[in-house]
Amino acid sequence: CLFFQENQAMTLNETADSSWVLKAQCRGIRVQVVKPKTGILMLNMGGPEKLADVHDFLLRLFMDTDLMKLPVQNKLGPFIAKRRTPKIQEQYSKIGGGSPIKHWTSMQGEGMVKLLDKMSPETAPHKFYIGFRYVNPLTEEAIEEMEKDGVERAVAFTQYPQYSCSTTGSSLNAIYRYYSNRGDRPKMRWSVIDRWPTHPLLVECFAEHISNELLKFPEAKRDDVVILFSAHSLPLSVVNRGDPYPQEVGATVQRVMERLGHCNPYRLVWQSRVGPMAWLGPQTDEVIKGLCERGKKNILLVPIAFTSDHIETLHELDIEYGQVLGEECGVENIRRAESLNGNPLFMKALADLVQSHLKSNEPCSRQLTLRCPLCTNPTCGETKAFFANQKLS
Repeated sequence: CLFFQENQAMTLNETADSSWVLKAQCRGIRVQVVKPKTGILMLNMGGPEKLADVHDFLLRLFMDTDLMKLPVQNKLGPFIAKRRTPKIQEQYSKIGGGSPIKHWTSMQGEGMVKLLDKMSPETAPHKFYIGFRYVNPLTEEAIEEMEKDGVERAVAFTQYPQYSCSTTGSSLNAIYRYYSNRGDRPKMRWSVIDRWPTHPLLVECFAEHISNELLKFPEAKRDDVVILFSAHSLPLSVVNRGDPYPQEVGATVQRVMERLGHCNPYRLVWQSRVGPMAWLGPQTDEVIKGLCERGKKNILLVPIAFTSDHIETLHELDIEYGQVLGEECGVENIRRAESLNGNPLFMKALADLVQSHLKSNEPCSRQLTLRCPLCTNPTCGETKAFFANQKLS
């Protein structure tokens, strides 16, 4: 309930719930809505919230030429999406009927902007926007909302800590294409946080979650636990073009283990391989089997390239590997470190990243300006130039 006096004045930014504004106005309260000065576009792949959304999600995914190159893609992409829809729907039905990634991204965004308004009043008010690549709210729709809101300073903030052309690169290409296809210049001043694999608070979050989970193993087995840092794999054709993703994931793992004092043996492994082509390995499931064959039957899985729960954590790691494969292999104890999800320290990490970025007055990292040495996608070069040439003052 709201208890406002008649004719009281309120000042709200546009992140305020519209229902609050309506209730206040009904009580004769003068409401001044302040437009956001800084908009933070949180970029991610996204995930279907309902089973009915799965087909469209897969269709956009298999039609994304930044993510993958298929022969006759305009025909093969829809065919694969239609064929895979029932299987993927079945997987989502086992984790509650949809992906929670929008829920977690919204919670993280709210926590981030609340902190930013206090930490950086000179760039406030801040408003977060969600820009998913394959489901609503789509990146293009988010940009339109930002333009409509009159945002002055726009930050494209990848939610993938480690950069890959197939993830962050695809989302940034979508921003560039939005303006290129319209033949219009942005009304906002754009910059991009394109990678953050070793940010101290990110490392602290991962270390905290790993420590918490290790305590849940039997004390007698705790020192014998093998930590498997699992990240989404990439086709070797992408890696061999010079994609920096593997080295950046490795950098995160190194910093986390340093923070943990190298408390346990560990390996970096890769999951979610699809199709017959060669992918970056070793694969997570094969490593679990190999460890068990060698008597290492206490395993901790850590999703090191994902910050929020989605199908790769809730189904692939928890069900396929933690339950089914673990039982088949005779694992004694297999657990997964909780994703960062609603951890307040993670929201502080996001806010710190944005504040530091805004203070730097740099449009992007130096790394973003370098194309993969064997890049085959001309749009990547155009996108990098688009961001590198933004005038922020």
